[in-house]
Amino acid sequence: MSKANIVIIGGGVIGLVTALRMLDSNQEVILIDYQEPGSGTSYGNAGTIAEYAVLPVGSPSILKNLPSLLLNKNSPIAINRSEIFTLAPWLIRFLYQSSSKKAAKNAKAITDLLVDCRQRWKLLVKEINANSTLKSNGCLYFYNKKSSFEAGKKDMTKRKMLGLNVEMLSPLELQKLEPNLDMIEGGASFFPDGAYLNDPGKIMKLLLQSVIKKGCTVINKAADKIERSSEGVKVYLNDNSQITAKHVVISAGAYSKKFAKQAGDYVPLETERGYHLEYDMSKPLLNRPSCSVEKGFYMSPMTGRLRVAGTVEFGGLDQTISKHRIDHLKRGVSEFFPDLGDPNRSWLGFRPSIPDSRPVISESSKGNDIIYAFGHGHIGLTLAPITAEIIESIITKTKPPVEISQYSVKRF
Repeated sequence: MSKANIVIIGGGVIGLVTALRMLDSNQEVILIDYQEPGSGTSYGNAGTIAEYAVLPVGSPSILKNLPSLLLNKNSPIAINRSEIFTLAPWLIRFLYQSSSKKAAKNAKAITDLLVDCRQRWKLLVKEINANSTLKSNGCLYFYNKKSSFEAGKKDMTKRKMLGLNVEMLSPLELQKLEPNLDMIEGGASFFPDGAYLNDPGKIMKLLLQSVIKKGCTVINKAADKIERSSEGVKVYLNDNSQITAKHVVISAGAYSKKFAKQAGDYVPLETERGYHLEYDMSKPLLNRPSCSVEKGFYMSPMTGRLRVAGTVEFGGLDQTISKHRIDHLKRGVSEFFPDLGDPNRSWLGFRPSIPDSRPVISESSKGNDIIYAFGHGHIGLTLAPITAEIIESIITKTKPPVEISQYSVKRF
């Protein structure tokens, strides 16, 4: 039986950055993941450091359009109908959090976490010798129709009230920024402070190399169970081995719910199935990540390829890729770049989704021997550095960088 001061279950970007921070504080760390750390959902995202993602998924506009969004197979948000009864309790909570008052409260909580996220990432890429992967030339939301642009202005007004820097662009101004995005009738919202990583997979590998170099023990096995004991928290692995830790951090993303339950806490977490396609190319078609608001996906320029990532499908942890969702992305990107042909590869990953869009970053209800760091939805990459700071403050019982009661597991 092994022992460690800190065991982290889940080796996505949250787990890796948390491990790095704790190692920098001279803590003994064991990282557990059933696959290579960083090879899951943290690898497959759009790469955006989305300081502009201040609004929760649940909102009055979503509430108004929810039936058509969920029942239309081509909508940006879809539901696996075989899962609808399983999802019902989560959906009820989601609808409750979509009221105007609740959405405003959730937006404020998300905004507090997003402050200085780009600066935190600048420090992080410097530490792991990955400066060239962080690009800081902004991000775009673009609108195919003038009516969507008008709705977008209202959306951006809300973001500006939360302190966001955003510029509304005419179609001509958009074309000057992105010459290959022509025939866009509505224009765009430009986030000049937005940044992105042009190779998330490379970043994950560099993070993994850094934590190993600093002395982290990485165990490529599945954690099955956690249990408190007089000696500490026991972590049982799928080969019947055990590890005892003073502190266990649960950062297993969409797989975190069962561990919270074992620790005595209920968390209303469900799974979003997210997709991407990649098209290999030597010269990028775009200068920055650009999101089609109507279609609900990003087109992100990455090293040697264009990644088309997005849409939301509520459908549990089924590993089967939906051909319909893949075809939806293919049709969508072909409207802007009809000569792309077939993608070189496709991918499916799982996002942990909480009804109020606020992550769970807190000690368990029974103390800081078990700590939660999951439920970041679409902005886990963005929030990894500040989440690691908060986890460190919980473990060391020092002042966190922001007020953290609003991310507590006790809110459910």
